[in-house]
Amino acid sequence: MPGKLKSKWIGPYTIVGIRTNGAVEIQGSAPNFVPFLVNGHRVKVYRDNSELTEVTIDSTSKLNEDLLQVSLSAFAFLFSELVQYNQIQVDNIAELERRLEDAGYAVGARVLELLCHREKGNRRETRLLGILSFIHSTVWKVLFGKVADSLEKGTEHEDEYMISEKELLVNRFISIPKDMGAFNCGAFVAGIVRGVLDNAGFPAVVTAHFVPVDGHHRPRTTILIKFAEEVLQREARLG
Repeated sequence: MPGKLKSKWIGPYTIVGIRTNGAVEIQGSAPNFVPFLVNGHRVKVYRDNSELTEVTIDSTSKLNEDLLQVSLSAFAFLFSELVQYNQIQVDNIAELERRLEDAGYAVGARVLELLCHREKGNRRETRLLGILSFIHSTVWKVLFGKVADSLEKGTEHEDEYMISEKELLVNRFISIPKDMGAFNCGAFVAGIVRGVLDNAGFPAVVTAHFVPVDGHHRPRTTILIKFAEEVLQREARLG
């Protein structure tokens, strides 16, 4: 029977969705290709010759930022592995989000150290609006390739600020089962923000929330920042 055993794995494929059970939805390059589900452990990152660049570094040169880009498919796959690993370690959504936040915190601490050295000559922000602008623009652009959609001050509480994204990258490829409807992968990004703030001397409670948007199927993600009282007191003294 010719063709009966022919493999359908003729790549490359693009990851278009990731399920919390480890399944990955992939789609080929052909216009009429129907996406299908595969076991995530059978997927490998594909790189063709156009993605390989010879890099020469000397002690006085600054790394070209374009060479530090990460494949979106690679990020989606690795992030899904992070979620799945932590999911099997816990028995409730709150604990899973806490573990993702802790993972993000470590990233935020290192991102702050890197950017202060690379962008600011080892100087750090000392004012509240300065550090918020730094996160909204510089940090967001390094992590997600763009500035955040919005940065707003809370209308009910003086110590609250919000960074919002219409489609936060970590939520784009994750399909949440109905029994985990409250789960928000944005907890990882909330951890990054908390890591930056805490290590810059602006302790705060940072949480991720879904906010419904009229006329849109998917809600936007809001990172809510609630600063510690000591931050507001210091800001008042600085005028």
